[in-house]
This record gives sequence, C-alpha cells and structure tokens, in this order.
Amino acid sequence: MHNLKDIRNNFDEFVKSIKERNVDIKFDNILSLDKENRNLIQKKEILEKEKKEISKSKDKSLFEKSKSISVEIDNLNAKQIKFKSQIDDILSSLPNLPLKDVPSGKDESSNIEIEKKGEIKKFDFKPKSHYELGEQLKMLDFDVSTKTTGSRFVFVKDKLALLERALSNFMLDVHTKENDYEEISPPLIANENSMYGTGQLPKFENDQFELKIDEKNDRKFLIPTAEVILTNIVKDKILNIKNLPLRYVASTSCFRKEAGSYGKDTKGMIRQHQFYKVELVSIVENNKCEEELERMTNCASMILDKLKLPYRKVLLCTGDMGFSAEKTYDIEVWLPSENKYREISSCSSCGTFQARRMKSRYKNSKNNTEFVGTLNGSGLAIGRTLIAILENYQNSDGSITVPKVLIPYMNNLDIIKSK
Repeated sequence: MHNLKDIRNNFDEFVKSIKERNVDIKFDNILSLDKENRNLIQKKEILEKEKKEISKSKDKSLFEKSKSISVEIDNLNAKQIKFKSQIDDILSSLPNLPLKDVPSGKDESSNIEIEKKGEIKKFDFKPKSHYELGEQLKMLDFDVSTKTTGSRFVFVKDKLALLERALSNFMLDVHTKENDYEEISPPLIANENSMYGTGQLPKFENDQFELKIDEKNDRKFLIPTAEVILTNIVKDKILNIKNLPLRYVASTSCFRKEAGSYGKDTKGMIRQHQFYKVELVSIVENNKCEEELERMTNCASMILDKLKLPYRKVLLCTGDMGFSAEKTYDIEVWLPSENKYREISSCSSCGTFQARRMKSRYKNSKNNTEFVGTLNGSGLAIGRTLIAILENYQNSDGSITVPKVLIPYMNNLDIIKSK
C-alpha cells in the first residue's frame, strides 16, 4: 500500500514509476478524490468546533441549530466513507514501486543475469525429462492423479517420495542451523485480511483457492505460499527494534490455480496446483531491506551449491516483478532436457509496502514509530529441486544418483532405480 501524502507531493514521479511496472491501471482521479475527501474533513472539523461552542454556551435557543449541525456532520461522514472507499480501492490495486537500480523493461527479456555458478554436466546420451524418468521408475504417476483429482497434480511414490521428504528436511536443517532462521509450522489456511496484507487480494483473487466455510463474513483461502501466513505474524504489531531482524522458515504445501498459465508447462511437475516449498521470510528495519535481500538470496543459493546443481542469478526488470516487490532476484536451475535455466526460487524485498497494509511497525532508535521492511523468498521450491536432481543426476540406465548431502536423509540410499 502506498502513502497517499507521498503520491500527492510527488505525483508525476509516482505516475512514471507505476508505468514502469507495466500495469494498466487508471488512477488519474485519485488526487481529485483526495482533495474532495480533505475538503469534507475540513468542513466537518469546522462544524464540530461550532457544535462544541454551542454546547459550552448552554444557550437553549441554539439547541435546534446543534441538532441540524449533527445531521450535517452525519451526512459529511457518509460522503467521506464513500470517498475513502474509492481511494482505498485505487491504492490497493497499485503495485509497489521499483527501486532505482531495478532495470526497466516489460517482461523477462529485459531481466539481467548477475552470475552463473556450477558446472553443466555433459551427457554421453540424450538426457530425459523428469517426467519420463519418473514414469520409467514408476515413481511419478500423473494418470492416477488426473483420475482422482484433475490435471496439474501428481502422485509421488516410493523412493521419490522419500527424496521429496529428504529435500524438505535438508533445506530446513540448512536454514535453521546455518542461516539462523526460526522454523515455523503454520496453518495452511489464511483469512481475507492476511491475503490482503501480503498483496494477494484483491488483485489476484482469481488465482486463489477459496474455501467454502460457513462462517459469516469470514472468507478463508488455501495459502499460495507460506509467505502469506509467516509475514502476517507481525500484523497489527509494534515491534521492539532490539528484536529485529525476525527470520522465519517453513516447509508447506502451497496451492495456486495458475489462472494465467493455460497451455504452459502442461507436462510434468513444473507448474502444479499443489506443491511443496520451503519459504523464507524476514522482518527488518526498513533501511536494511536491500542488505537482507542479498543475504536471503545467498541463503537460497546455498542449497543449490550444496546439491551441486548449476544455476544462475537474475535481477528482474520492472515489468516482471511480483505485485508487492520493490526488487527481486530469481534463481534459475539448469534443466538438461530443456537445455535452459528455469526458476527455482524468487527472493524479493517489499520495503514497507506490505507493512502498510498489515499495519506492522517498530520503534526505532529514537523511539519513533516506523513501518517494518518485509522480504520473502523460496529456499527452495521442493518440486522443482526434485526435478533438477532427476535431470542433472540421471544415468544412462534411467537410475538417479543421490546427491551426497542427501544420502544421510535417504536412509543411506545412494542410487534410485526401478525395482
């Protein structure tokens, strides 16, 4: 959420920054609405002052006038509520503003590669896709999931189910023991206010799985990412600066309709309605967001380093960032079957954007109240990490070599092969 006063004082610059986000939102009338709203407030203050003076005078002849003023104040309140609602609707639909060092661009073609790490393996055979390998092993079953549930779901079986669990435990161990994150096991359901706080609502309502629960005026949603529930831990709180930063990690199921992805990645596990992800969330002093973003991205990259998977780090352009982000790094892992890098993590600084929506604040060193800075990132997407291991560690006979760091998590199994 944006500060209306900042928009008012720097409107031309604000418009320019919003246009960089490649969104088609009309908000030219926000200043006129704001002016009308402030005029109503001014009129109301004058009337309230007059009413107070009448009350002090105790002049009975003015009582009728006092009643008339009360009616007028009520009318002004009703008008103000209407104007404020219109203003809030506009503000809630506007994305965060990009930081100055974010490259300008409409889509991923304008993203900037920052670095590449890891050696891309040269196979002496044609590498298979993860879904070919999984089906050959009889450990990925897309047919049964289509019958039981629908498209974009999968049954992960036997040793690949063990690998999926191993990845989750491995990532949690690294982030809690080496990267100083506190593990949380959160609810998988968020209410409407929480979804609004992190920016999923109202703009992306069609992407969410809403639950039909008979609770009056209390909408519930399956979480699209643990970011929602972890970030809202600090909703409506004023934190002590001594307790910052807060760093949380959770391994959860995530649920997305993928409404805008029709026809994309229809085969395999790349784009699923339900998937596992280890999520990282940081709550920091708002002047330390960029520093924390670098740290978080390094924490996510560390997992790929330990798994010895080749990847690259990319700085997203203004038109490719998420709604709440002010700066985002994507980490993309190499997939041999596609001969290209694919996203496995996205780490974003949101500045104070989410904090304003959640009313999350802290007392600074001068005891003044400020909005916190929030960050989130995948550390990593478990399904896509499993995909990367299948493809990069495959052997000519269709078996999969288990990465060394995962062997202790796999009951000392070092090769996954069909029975």
